[in-house]
Amino acid sequence: MAPADLHFVMMPLMAQGHVLPMVDLARLIAGHGARVTLVLTPVNAARNRTVLENVARAGLAVDVAEIPFPGNAVGLPEGFESLDMVTDISLGIRFYQAWDLLAEPLEAYLRSLPRRPDCLVADACGSWTAGVTRRLGVPRLILPVTSAFHLLATHNLITHGTYDRAADDFEPFEVPDFPVRVVVNRAASLGLPHMEKHQREMIEAVATADGVFINTCTDLEGVFVERYAEAISRKVWAVGPLCLFNTAAAGTMADRENRAAMDAERIVSWLDARPPASVLYVNFGSMARLFPLQVAELAAGLEASRRPFIWVVKETETAGIDAEFEARVKDRGQIICGWAPQMTILSHPSVGGFLTHCGWNSVVEAVSHGLPLLTWPHFHDQFLIETLVVDVLGVGVRVGVKVPTTHIGLVKPGQLLEVQVGRDHVERAVAEVMDEGPAGAARRARVKEHADKVRATAEGGSRDTNVENMIGHVIELVCKSKKKMDDADGKIPVA
Repeated sequence: MAPADLHFVMMPLMAQGHVLPMVDLARLIAGHGARVTLVLTPVNAARNRTVLENVARAGLAVDVAEIPFPGNAVGLPEGFESLDMVTDISLGIRFYQAWDLLAEPLEAYLRSLPRRPDCLVADACGSWTAGVTRRLGVPRLILPVTSAFHLLATHNLITHGTYDRAADDFEPFEVPDFPVRVVVNRAASLGLPHMEKHQREMIEAVATADGVFINTCTDLEGVFVERYAEAISRKVWAVGPLCLFNTAAAGTMADRENRAAMDAERIVSWLDARPPASVLYVNFGSMARLFPLQVAELAAGLEASRRPFIWVVKETETAGIDAEFEARVKDRGQIICGWAPQMTILSHPSVGGFLTHCGWNSVVEAVSHGLPLLTWPHFHDQFLIETLVVDVLGVGVRVGVKVPTTHIGLVKPGQLLEVQVGRDHVERAVAEVMDEGPAGAARRARVKEHADKVRATAEGGSRDTNVENMIGHVIELVCKSKKKMDDADGKIPVA
């Protein structure tokens, strides 16, 4: 078999932070000659139409198949098809219930194809895909949208039974059998409350896959990739940074941008008027949300910092910004309400730092562009990723958040801890991450060194070698499967 003979079907979790890296991976695999079909629900296909049209214009063999999202079956409103639409825990639980119900329509779609696909690439959150591929006899690869650091830590914590021995969600414990010393608790590492079963199923699904992609590279997480592969006894391919997939066939990095709420040319023009490395970019991703009082403190801290900034806010957060704020900071601040062209902003030379929720996509994008990070984790994997960024890579500064937003009401039952970071702390943290003195210069030098290395990986380096190895692995699995089927029918295998 040749790569052109292969058909990969890809099933991301329905959330922008999961769909976009899956699209990037689809482009990367198609760039090596295979055919790829991306499975999306109607709303997610519509939301990503621009990105998908850019892929089509690049001439890559990437198609889209739409299957209905069974949200109505669990009481979700019509059109509620993406995890970033979730505003409370109850909606999140129902979303995952609907997500699990996609097993039947996905299997029906795969069975309807003229021939079975050669491989299913599934999101790590889709543990149910293991049953689908087992029934169809199709190899299954996994793309977890997180770091190797987080994957290894949570794998070790679960397999060593550390979580089960914790007295509560806030008791500190050390990650066992880990390359570096890390102390965490259940709240800051296991994920959302009431989702422990889902997390354990995800770990099991990854460990039983035919291989795992990780959006990273050995220059960032070499020891953690290696140890994770040993822990799960599976093939692991570091294929990151996916955000830098930028060949002549695939187009430019700007092709990755989506429905920006503010015209990209206007943003670039504003940045062009600022000195190099002077602007702080503030974006908490598509899912993390701040309470109104915390928004007000962040606004006051940004204003007091007297630094230029671009701040991406969600519609639900605007109530925390007073009416005169934009007027007071109009000479040095830009507020974007909605989706922002993040790659365009991060790649601009006037941007000198990134205040982030520590989502892995954002971290990889920032490091790839040589930007130090101001870390403000919210939930799930983000606190462990903060540890990697600040303590291991040495390219970040903590803003000081201790309690995941998913657990705020559990610290003092019945009380909401709406403000974790006051305006004075914001001001000091911004000054530290944008520091031009010896400490800041050392931090920038480290992140610049990482950026140079990961770009070399992405430009004809180990990433392409890993994709080629993955394709060879899939061909081997397909040939073995075909031989078993032919033997079962009493036929001589075809060479």
